[in-house]
Amino acid sequence: MQGLDELRGKYIDQIAGAADEGALEAIRVAALGKKGEVSLKMRELGKMTPEERKEAGPALNALKDEIGSAIGAAKSALADAALSERLKAEWLDVTLDPRPARRGTIHPVSQTMEEVAAIFADMGFAWAEGPQIESDWYNFDALNMAPEHPARQEHDTFFMHRAEGDERPPHVLRTHTSPVQIRAMEKQGAPIRVIAPGRVYRCDYDLTHTPMFHQVEGLAVDKDISMANLKWVLQEFCRAFFEVEQVELRFRASHFPFTEPSAEVDIRCSWEGGSLKLGEGDDWMEILGSGMVHPNVLRAAGVNPDEQQGFAFGIGIDRIAMLKYGIPDLRAFFDSDLRWLRHYGFRSLDVPTLHGGLSA
Repeated sequence: MQGLDELRGKYIDQIAGAADEGALEAIRVAALGKKGEVSLKMRELGKMTPEERKEAGPALNALKDEIGSAIGAAKSALADAALSERLKAEWLDVTLDPRPARRGTIHPVSQTMEEVAAIFADMGFAWAEGPQIESDWYNFDALNMAPEHPARQEHDTFFMHRAEGDERPPHVLRTHTSPVQIRAMEKQGAPIRVIAPGRVYRCDYDLTHTPMFHQVEGLAVDKDISMANLKWVLQEFCRAFFEVEQVELRFRASHFPFTEPSAEVDIRCSWEGGSLKLGEGDDWMEILGSGMVHPNVLRAAGVNPDEQQGFAFGIGIDRIAMLKYGIPDLRAFFDSDLRWLRHYGFRSLDVPTLHGGLSA
């Protein structure tokens, strides 16, 4: 059949020069539509002899398929180019978080622990840790607590389950971090200066008590240590922690099995106008317990009380955090309320330092 090469060249050139899909569609109609040139050639097959159809039919079908494939390829190329141009104009970084940025905060208890550690580190105290599940010996016996002491009863202490018939001494959830002092003296001996922050557990729950809370205990053992050293350390701590120029402490005689003499420590304060101010006023508020380490405690830890003596103190971290940051309810520390944490929390990079500020 004559003229097929001319049709092929004509439409292939037009397809290559098409600027958009509309132009390609016009070319398709002109070539392959009902009245298209290729379609009209197909109608001529009926007028041909069988021999002529055998030659012309395959050639026309091949031309039809070639033009159709070229149009399809050109459409895909135009679609890809259009998509590339649109993506350039509508560029979006899909690695960016589409949600509003939410920044994590440091819990006030964690912040207070860091503040306490920074202050005592400046005074030469190391950080010591110990297990939260303690033996009866470390939690009570080594600390000179008599068998009949109320803390050794189930109404005050969480005892671990024991199998029936097990005669071994029980284990408990530690009621204070004082066992860490025993372990530290066993390991290091004396002289020693450590603080032991951490979780402790007691059977109590109300506005100012929770079954789990946080405590820091301090210990200093050396030759010639006295109550005067204890008083200076606590005064410097309170002045630095509460960030006031001067504080006044009052030591009241008390009794703790692990210290002798023992003293409750009050800080001078004012409640004038319903707000707490430390270091001034006519009121006193108890903030911690302290005393000179009992000789029996030193002896239990392997330290000779005839050659060494020392002081110890215990502070409720949650309590002093409440005082410093105006938190009214201790239970809120453990409610996992994000609104509360965003209100009282601290920025994650605000690491407390004495030179940079504790809670700035």
